[in-house]
Amino acid sequence: MGELRFVRLGFGERAVEYREAWQEQRRVHAARFTDGIPDTCLLLEHPPVYTAGRRTADSERPLDGTPVVDVDRGGKITWHGPGQLVGYPILKLPRPVDVVAHVRRLEDALIRAVAEFGLETSRVEGRSGVWVLGDPVHERPAPGGLSLDFDPRPADEEFDPRLNGPEYAPSNAGQRREDRKLAAIGIRVAKGVTMHGFALNVNPDNTWFDRIVPCGIRDAGVTSLANELGRDITIAEVLPVVEKHLRDVLEGAELKPREIERASA
Repeated sequence: MGELRFVRLGFGERAVEYREAWQEQRRVHAARFTDGIPDTCLLLEHPPVYTAGRRTADSERPLDGTPVVDVDRGGKITWHGPGQLVGYPILKLPRPVDVVAHVRRLEDALIRAVAEFGLETSRVEGRSGVWVLGDPVHERPAPGGLSLDFDPRPADEEFDPRLNGPEYAPSNAGQRREDRKLAAIGIRVAKGVTMHGFALNVNPDNTWFDRIVPCGIRDAGVTSLANELGRDITIAEVLPVVEKHLRDVLEGAELKPREIERASA
């Protein structure tokens, strides 16, 4: 891949409203499609907002009717807000686009970035994003003091953590020593150019996630760099490190189109 340009749109008091950033993505996407600009990654914070990808179920949205912005990316519902570094890499890729390879590259860059702060993260099979892995199930504390044999989540696909107290809240997954998501990824590809991207939890108030079923996942939770490191950390500290690893991984990638299996004659 060629040059990757970074644009810092706004942070803190200058955080960018979601719909405004979405419109800017569309503008940059159109310019990239016509080769008017190089590959570009928008970096920013949003004011608090829930956004729902195309696969979001009604049962995963806020119970209190809090507004949700429905968007054209993949994935399900999530939250964006203060303390979260959001990145929208708008890249032209070989067609047909290998979407999975693109997601893996974003995961790789974020895994490398947080490793610089002393945090080991990983992927979870079948679940996109960057994860802090929990303890083996038999070593975890039982929710609410109950035996794990009575944990309703593994047997109930419709279990709703929003209705079952703080012991099941996504923001408390670290206390339960469960798998917990540090960075979410959701993308869209149109005309061979990517949109949307990643959200890395640096130091947000993760209780915002307790009002939804984050990414539609009921048996794991969310975390942040601040929670895992046990210290204050700011987006200003994390931003240049994330930029460095995005540049290394994306500019150094050997891009290939997705292979299409053809039926034999």
